[in-house]
Amino acid sequence: MSSINNLRDKFRDASRPARGRLGDTLFTVIAFLAAATIILIITLLVYQLFEGALPSIRAFGADFLSSSEWDPVKDIYGARVFIYGTIVSSLLALLMAVPLSLGIAIYLSQFAPRWLRSPLGFIVELLAAIPSVVYGLWGIFVLAPFLGQTIEPFFADHLGGIPIFAGPVYGVGLFAAAVVLAIMILPTISAISRESMLNVSSDQKEAAQALGATPWETVRMSVLPLARPGIIGAIILGLGRALGETMAVTMIIGNRPEISASIFAPAYTIASVIANEFAEVTAGLHMAALVELALILLVITLLLNLLARLLVQRTGSGALKRKRS
Repeated sequence: MSSINNLRDKFRDASRPARGRLGDTLFTVIAFLAAATIILIITLLVYQLFEGALPSIRAFGADFLSSSEWDPVKDIYGARVFIYGTIVSSLLALLMAVPLSLGIAIYLSQFAPRWLRSPLGFIVELLAAIPSVVYGLWGIFVLAPFLGQTIEPFFADHLGGIPIFAGPVYGVGLFAAAVVLAIMILPTISAISRESMLNVSSDQKEAAQALGATPWETVRMSVLPLARPGIIGAIILGLGRALGETMAVTMIIGNRPEISASIFAPAYTIASVIANEFAEVTAGLHMAALVELALILLVITLLLNLLARLLVQRTGSGALKRKRS
């Protein structure tokens, strides 16, 4: 049967006009060039950043990652403070955004009435369209005073014995930046998670309900396991945006190059220091250090996307096995 199909395909290709075959070839070449352009852009980006950061790499080596000193006057630079601020603020944002995003996605995809799904989903996704500078201004004038007068003093008074809640409260700082980031990544995680849950076959849910499962048990046993690849991908995408966010974080994180155990203390991120100092630099080791920071941020982002791909493939294969069983 396969030999007959092969002969039929060959006859079809031979009978096709030369213009059609030329058009197919041309379209294939154009599509390949479009795909190769992405690889070329990423390669050139990494090369240019590495070339610009080479003086800093030669001057400091691996100590650039472990040193906390950042002194443009003495031409001494270290990235540990900024790496710490970037990672901690992003992880705190995920801790706040993921539960709320999943709750929104579960409600919109499983429990919300049809007349409410579209309007409420539109409002949630509208958060992604708000410019980051607007989030920053809102954070300065509304969020920071609110946190500094209510939330942070409460935790400092009742949980001050724990290092992460100890110390003075400022309003602006790592915690405020994490709250803003959580709001900014919430629509991304919730929208992708909701679509993943909606793509789960209704047969799976009906089978669980036929066995007497409650609505929550149906979601927990049938929907969430099969939607897990999309949910993990959504979380990684949200984390990628949190890591690279610049303007809103710069305006509310405090921009102090110190590492503190307290989440209420001011901090600094890689994107913030680049935004604050790049315009004042002309050339030299200071410029190379900022470019190396950009290279570090790019590498972190690429590694996260690679990790997301591996996790999605692994969880996707596991979900498929469970579905077949």
